[in-house]
Amino acid sequence: MNNQPQSTEKKYQLSINIVSIAVPVVVALLFMVRLPNVESLTFLPPIYASVNGITAILLVLALAAIKNRNITLHENLMKTAIACSFFFLVMYVAYHMTSDSTKYLGESPVVYYFILISHIILSIIVIPLVLISYVRARLGKFESHKKIVRYAFPVWLYVAVTGVIVYLMISPYYI
Repeated sequence: MNNQPQSTEKKYQLSINIVSIAVPVVVALLFMVRLPNVESLTFLPPIYASVNGITAILLVLALAAIKNRNITLHENLMKTAIACSFFFLVMYVAYHMTSDSTKYLGESPVVYYFILISHIILSIIVIPLVLISYVRARLGKFESHKKIVRYAFPVWLYVAVTGVIVYLMISPYYI
């Protein structure tokens, strides 16, 4: 196990804490911002839902790569999954800054809202899990990386898959 100086890990931890708090707070605040005189970006939901689907596929492929001891492929797939999640977030916020939220009018509101609420809560929880696991891998702390990935992977996969499900359930009601 690689022993980086404790101060390096603490520096990362501070950044992880800041990002983990700032992202949900900024997203929530941006939901209250409406860009005047900007055309609605109604074309974005199917794109960012597809990005969620791609993220899910990348996560499964990354798991297969590491199980086959293909570390380089695993690393590249994980970096791409992180980039996809960031890309998703930018598009999601841009859409909601230019468009009204869509109301679910389907026959299964309890199911829809359960999936949506669990998706939102876990999308907040997954931020520090992903960042901590990434930093631990970068620092060569693979045993502690594996310990947190046991939680990060299923949560992130759930968030990615339920993002697609939420889109599919609400897509008939987009204006």
